[in-house]
Amino acid sequence: MDPQALLTCLSTASCVITQTTGGLISGMLLFLVAAGLSLIFGTLKVVNFMHGSLYMLGAYFAYTLYTATGNFTIAVVGAALGVGLFGLVFERLFMSRVYNTDVLMQLLVCYGFILILDDAVKIIWGAEFLSMGMPAAFQRPPIMIAGGILPVYYLFLIGVTLGVALLLGLLLTRTRAGKIVRAAAVNPTMTSALGINTALVFGGVFALGGLLAGLSGALAAPVRSMVAGMGFSILIESFIVTVIGGMGSIGGALVGALLIGLVRSFGTIGFPLFTEGVMFLFMTLVLITKPSGLFGKEH
Repeated sequence: MDPQALLTCLSTASCVITQTTGGLISGMLLFLVAAGLSLIFGTLKVVNFMHGSLYMLGAYFAYTLYTATGNFTIAVVGAALGVGLFGLVFERLFMSRVYNTDVLMQLLVCYGFILILDDAVKIIWGAEFLSMGMPAAFQRPPIMIAGGILPVYYLFLIGVTLGVALLLGLLLTRTRAGKIVRAAAVNPTMTSALGINTALVFGGVFALGGLLAGLSGALAAPVRSMVAGMGFSILIESFIVTVIGGMGSIGGALVGALLIGLVRSFGTIGFPLFTEGVMFLFMTLVLITKPSGLFGKEH
């Protein structure tokens, strides 16, 4: 541990800006994954343990599309849609069959697909680390603020993520589709009795959750290395975020993801060997003070 280094950083504007920027980027990518995880749980009452693998697929799909087309927009949009479609197929063919079973059965189905997808990635793309590289449109000098470094791509990523968060919030609170999703989450039996196809709703929610995870992986591809199994660590962090923010809360997922991103970023300076422990300690403190999470509903 090196608390002195952390204090030194906090007293230096350039270090604070640089670390805050890095924390926000990690938090934004984590939010997209956690939002999908939280949305699926809030509606289907199923914890998708395979969600990290969807993030991994998004990164590899984006890498393949960018290599083939050289267009980053096509790569990101195509990867997100591709993972969303995969999520829909997975939900209809497999998860829908274990909704009312023991959680252990759901875990086994998801874990089985984690292993399948990890091996599929090794077969298709190889077991070595891959890197997309920064798209040409973002290969520009970084913005300097008080000595701190702010890469142009980071600004783009923050803007896209905030835009997605706003659209997701409006979708769930201001549209008829959002009202149907919330109704199905509260009482699927009554929703079905009103003539609404709840199976279609559940499939759509799972697809949207997969799309968000795939989008996160695609946006992370230029700044993160890709390797089989890369979804495991972000899955763990996503669970931490959903627990901190409150299970089923999209706003809580955003706040929790940003907090975890900042804790990780500054923790690597003050506690380089205990960064993971700091995150779990922070989660524990939140649960002690508010067991339902920051934005979770008390039962």
